[in-house]
Amino acid sequence: MQNQICVIIGASHGGVNLAFSLRREGWEGRILLIDADPSLPYHRPPLSKTFLTSGEEVEKFSLKPEEAYQKEKIDLLLGQVVLKIDKQLKQITLDNSEIISYDKLILATGARALIPSIKGINTAGIVFPLRTAKDVINIRSAINRAKNKKVVVIGGGYIGLEIAASLRKLEAEVTLLERDNRILSRVTSPELSTFFDGLHKSKGVHIHTSQEVVEIQQAQDENVIICKDGNRYFADVIIIGVGIVLNTELAEAAGLCINNGIVVNEYCQTSDEHIWAIGDCTNHFSPHYQRNIRLESVQNAVDQAKVTAKAINGKKEVYDAIPWFWSDQYDIKLQMVGLSDGYSEVLLRNESINKFSLWYFKGNELLAVHAVNNAKAYVLGTKAIKEHLSINKEKLVNSEFEIKEAITSAGTQSMVS
Repeated sequence: MQNQICVIIGASHGGVNLAFSLRREGWEGRILLIDADPSLPYHRPPLSKTFLTSGEEVEKFSLKPEEAYQKEKIDLLLGQVVLKIDKQLKQITLDNSEIISYDKLILATGARALIPSIKGINTAGIVFPLRTAKDVINIRSAINRAKNKKVVVIGGGYIGLEIAASLRKLEAEVTLLERDNRILSRVTSPELSTFFDGLHKSKGVHIHTSQEVVEIQQAQDENVIICKDGNRYFADVIIIGVGIVLNTELAEAAGLCINNGIVVNEYCQTSDEHIWAIGDCTNHFSPHYQRNIRLESVQNAVDQAKVTAKAINGKKEVYDAIPWFWSDQYDIKLQMVGLSDGYSEVLLRNESINKFSLWYFKGNELLAVHAVNNAKAYVLGTKAIKEHLSINKEKLVNSEFEIKEAITSAGTQSMVS
């Protein structure tokens, strides 16, 4: 294994954790970590929060110091784009025409911001996505130049809301436009949507739902956002937060199996035995949920990195993590565990002002918990989901009982019942 080379394409959370995990699991060969971003690999969650508001340099948010890569003999190749994978020759080609051979290849290519088909959206200098450190730097610069600091955020998902919260800290006037009839409509229940709608409005964010943007016009003093129903909104800066596009083009061109992401097995191995894939760009089978899922979360990428490192070193371990996510907005911390898709009932447990949890059930099976400023509900909910424990619903919604008193014994129903 000493003379072998492991090439990792993508140096975000998944790729970086994989590189270091490979060393811990015993990989003695060369490790080459490649990324198109020229910056030393950095944390992504702070981009829409502290990095946007702090004015700090991206180096402060580095995942690891440069010395750590040198110590573990991990070669960084930053600012380079991989153009092609030749799985027959086991080679990759870079945009500078360099060809690199590999013994093991890992795709941690992630995703990029979705830029919707809106007339005028490519207007230079006023419309920005937020996916990379460079995007944040461009947004900060545009806001600092703006005459009135009027910002329109297009998209009412978690990224749009986090951006709105950060911009209010920068004292910007923020308008948020959502195409659906409520914010967070694709990811959570109406109850949580209502809470965050009220939270943001109380902080001065102007939220408008059922607003489909069809055109952006550049004016001399203000830019005009025109919606399908004729409504017009004005802004100095426009930020797009409507979703992502998976970076699967390399995998697809190489002939790997693609289905809503790069399809991987229980060890994160693709349809080619020498190629693995991890993170947002992958689609894997979940033993817990008994179906294929694709997750967009840092923890999923990190967990898959550990499983892949073990597999490459001959220590196969099935990937079966329970998904979890979080979102920080103002002084509110939302922790989510499990997947609420297909829920038939949601129960609200109120603890106090701005401290509550929502419990999502399919029949009697707990699917997910969304906890607002309530770490205990998150922790106990995680345990109940992992172990298929039964929940006494009457005790759960009654805050006179401790949550643990509502969690009784191992459930008898399966996740697919």
